[in-house]
Amino acid sequence: MFYHSKELQYNARVTKPDPRFARLLLEQFGGGNGELKAAMQYFVQAFSCRNAYPDKYDMLMDIATEEFSHLEIVGATIQMLLTGINGELKNTMEDMEMMDFLDGKASKENYIHQALYNPQFCVLTGGGPSVTDSNGTPWSGAYVNANGDLTVDLRSNIAAESRAKIVYEYLIKFTDDEYVKDTLRFLMTREITHFQQFEAALETIQPNFPPGIMQGDPKYSNLYFNMSPEEDATGPWNQGPSSRLGEEWQKIDQPQTFVEETNGLIDLQPTGTERTEDAVRNLERELGRARSKEVKGANPTENMQWSKKFGRDNTDCDVIE
Repeated sequence: MFYHSKELQYNARVTKPDPRFARLLLEQFGGGNGELKAAMQYFVQAFSCRNAYPDKYDMLMDIATEEFSHLEIVGATIQMLLTGINGELKNTMEDMEMMDFLDGKASKENYIHQALYNPQFCVLTGGGPSVTDSNGTPWSGAYVNANGDLTVDLRSNIAAESRAKIVYEYLIKFTDDEYVKDTLRFLMTREITHFQQFEAALETIQPNFPPGIMQGDPKYSNLYFNMSPEEDATGPWNQGPSSRLGEEWQKIDQPQTFVEETNGLIDLQPTGTERTEDAVRNLERELGRARSKEVKGANPTENMQWSKKFGRDNTDCDVIE
């Protein structure tokens, strides 16, 4: 059950209308990295972990709900930036209050041009935000990443918060309105907050690497193929121990020869790792059983109901066979 307060989480303010920037800000309203995408992504992800990970369900629903409030902040800001842009624009430009902000015919004509730069504001939305990105592309459910494995979903969320943060950072550079900048800084900061929350939640699930159940073949997990020998850059991605598995990187400087000598990698033996194929298979079985028990044990298969606070359950219902 959602409860809506008519006051915004952050008091969005605008100095004066700016339809040009309103169009750019649509990216965070209905774009692929925007607030609607984040809200729907975390909302959808929460369902599959409600019983197995009730604490993560609570976190995901809380953050999803906050993202809806951020969508409201972005929408309110866009609406204020479009003050005066409505269906009567062509006939009543001279009578609009927003004309007080503009000095001279050239400024007014430029303002009209900027408003019409995104014709949706005039002919489709009546001067309000639309569920599109800055180019008018409709929002799509394809933006939502929900894989049903919490370690995968949380990593998707960390990436989503990173992308949203950098979009706000870029947007700040395109407005001179200090009030709008303040709002964008608030929203950008909350992306940083959510990044840390998802990261912390991921660390409470152990083991969480690699994502999922299957562990990967130790013959191939620490190979680095040097596909650009002219540059030959080195770093912790191709020398020393790998970051998560602790295997020694095996840098292959002549990939073609290496592949040919190992019969297309089929005859390759694990090198630089203590992991063995038998150990990997055993770990997969153990982890599979543990995760399955977590999910199955937490999810009843009969007389199910979602809300837990109501006293009446389904056990007294007639069963039709």
